[in-house]
Amino acid sequence: MSDGSPEQAPPLLGLDFLYMPSDDVAGDVEYFTGVLGARLEFAIEAFGTRVAMVRLTDDPPALLFAGHLGGERPVLVYRVESLEAAMSALEARGWEPEPVLGIPHGPMCAFRTAGGHRIAIYELTRPGAAEHLAGRRDF
Repeated sequence: MSDGSPEQAPPLLGLDFLYMPSDDVAGDVEYFTGVLGARLEFAIEAFGTRVAMVRLTDDPPALLFAGHLGGERPVLVYRVESLEAAMSALEARGWEPEPVLGIPHGPMCAFRTAGGHRIAIYELTRPGAAEHLAGRRDF
């Protein structure tokens, strides 16, 4: 159990994205923008899937609807200062990482908690990714 000391603090900087499974990315985009007033950041169709980002507020987290993401639960994607250091710190506490993958913003490692929650950590190594994707609308 954590005693709350600074050594026990999680290495997380912020919850940047909610990566959400979607059976109908275009429909989710339409609902969130048309009904809820979300702002569409991008809608990409590539590699046989669709991914779209919307924002309900200017503050994080952004919502990412992903046609290729299986399961029922979203993945909470937290930014860390150093992926390698954060992985080492979390592994020392007993977490079991999945393989490191890449997202447009940088390297990412996902994992599941014992209760089935899905969390990922990523290092922002490509800060221009958001500007590069902004406004792209493939569908």
